[in-house]
Amino acid sequence: MKVLLIKDVYKLGRAGEIKKVADGYGRNFLLPQGLAVLATEGAMKQVQKIKAQAEIRRNTQNNELKGVSDLIKDVTLVFPAKAGETGKLYGSITTGDIAAALTEKIRYEIKRQQIDTQPIRALGEFTAHVRLTMDLVPDLKIIVHREGESPETITGHAEEAKPAKAEKKEEPAAQEAKAE
Repeated sequence: MKVLLIKDVYKLGRAGEIKKVADGYGRNFLLPQGLAVLATEGAMKQVQKIKAQAEIRRNTQNNELKGVSDLIKDVTLVFPAKAGETGKLYGSITTGDIAAALTEKIRYEIKRQQIDTQPIRALGEFTAHVRLTMDLVPDLKIIVHREGESPETITGHAEEAKPAKAEKKEEPAAQEAKAE
């Protein structure tokens, strides 16, 4: 099915573009949501008009959300979580959790669909992308630390953990050498 996009659609295209999509995607999502129309001859005549309107709308949104983007770049979210000995979480930090914490911190509503990351299931530092518009996608720093510990220990703790593992591997070999 060929459709003419009326609005920007994430991971598909910008307004005014003609795209070939699966019939179900077009019929069940794009057309009912008002994101696209069938690519008929009548619709093709309006391509330039749609592109011009979309460009104006895109510039307006980018100007409005530029300040929010700058706020998000400076934010670091810290999540305390229960974790096992290996650093694996007993649950996960989801996009919903991240969106709620970010909304509370910057006082601007961010939906979970705007957060572009997989659920976090380990201790450490992570980066998530926040899709405000197709052009504005600031990075967000996330730190997950063990409950009861300070967040600063994560950066130092992660670096210390690697040599500690190497030492443990050497210890049994050293013990065997001493035994002989």
